[in-house]
Amino acid sequence: MRHALLFGGTGQIGEPLLVRLRAEGWRVTAVSRTAHRDGPGLSWRQGGFDDLPELPASVDAIVSAGPLDAFSHWFARSRIEAVRVVAFGSTSVVVKQHSVDDAERDVAQRLGLAEDRLAAASRERGIAFTVLRPTLVYGAARDATLSRIAVVAQRLRAFPLPRRATGLRQPVHVDDLADAAVDCIASMAARDRAFDLPGGETLPYREMVRRVLRVLEPPAHLVELPLPMFEWAVRVAQSRGIAAGFGDAAIERMRRDLVFDAAPARDAFGYAGRAFAPTAAMFPRREA
Repeated sequence: MRHALLFGGTGQIGEPLLVRLRAEGWRVTAVSRTAHRDGPGLSWRQGGFDDLPELPASVDAIVSAGPLDAFSHWFARSRIEAVRVVAFGSTSVVVKQHSVDDAERDVAQRLGLAEDRLAAASRERGIAFTVLRPTLVYGAARDATLSRIAVVAQRLRAFPLPRRATGLRQPVHVDDLADAAVDCIASMAARDRAFDLPGGETLPYREMVRRVLRVLEPPAHLVELPLPMFEWAVRVAQSRGIAAGFGDAAIERMRRDLVFDAAPARDAFGYAGRAFAPTAAMFPRREA
């Protein structure tokens, strides 16, 4: 039986990834900071990268669905034997590279360094690696963009956007990312490469938000405002503890196309993202 070591197994991508691995007949050793009960073919280890418990000496595959920076540092000093390593990064390595926000540029730089560190350590140890870069993740009610929009919209019964928020987006479902991670393990064409993983539909930011608001219970309304009025509304919302994360850089990106090519991943391991058809269950419930 093939054996996988999984990091981030309780995260929004890691949970469906764990389900897919077990369904494919893998034996899984999963690492989490919190305690979990073992199951058939599943063994949990409790700890973080700074205080890891004893792990298997060798596995067939190491898969990381958690922060790439921390994982790459651990992998570079680890001596676990493996045939394959698959790790999730982010298209933020490109998107935020020239951001007006210092913190976002730092994120992009750390992601790039982490990819380089993982590649160098893999080549040194003779392990084939793949980096997967999702675009805008959704589907588990735990993402930092669409779920945040849903929370604000449920509180206000509406969600404001600046006019001309028409930058193109390709939201990608967590289940498609889990499938991609498992499918690329066996692909020779996926070895020693990085792949962008966009969703299966490209649509304007405004339409993406409109679809989210439409499925909320109750539905919320989209309100388009002139840019100065929208920026004022964001400042007011932030002073009340909501709309965190909607800074100048995020507002600027609403008008910019962020489009990535799925063809390399499709050709290498059959990747196929679904169209964006959100449901209420994909977003946090309104607080009572």
